[in-house]
Amino acid sequence: MSMTDPIADLFIRILNAGRRGHETVRVPASKLKAEILRVLQTEGFIRHYRQCEESGLPVLEVGLRYTQTREKKHFITGIRRISKPGRRVYVGKTEIPYVMKGLGIAILTTAKGVMTDRECRALGIGGEVLCHVW
Repeated sequence: MSMTDPIADLFIRILNAGRRGHETVRVPASKLKAEILRVLQTEGFIRHYRQCEESGLPVLEVGLRYTQTREKKHFITGIRRISKPGRRVYVGKTEIPYVMKGLGIAILTTAKGVMTDRECRALGIGGEVLCHVW
């Protein structure tokens, strides 16, 4: 069975695993998913990710990050998919959105790769807005 939106599937798996308190979650691998996870790791939303194989197929294993309080709370409060397969959302360098007044990040895919909204503003480039994470 083919998947219509594999990026949204990645986000749902991460959110569901975080709500259940799992330490890791496995998702089918792709280059775009690996780049999104690289950005999430750089920004501190996940502990780590690595590529491995499961039943001969490549998968990405994502280590989730939680707060160090009595109640185990997931670092990612929410993820909103902005650009979808049925409606792509592109922005110019002056239209890059601020997520929760700078507390969250927007992940964009540009001609120079996948990066955050802050990096895009610093480089002065726009692109396709994949998601907002807070």
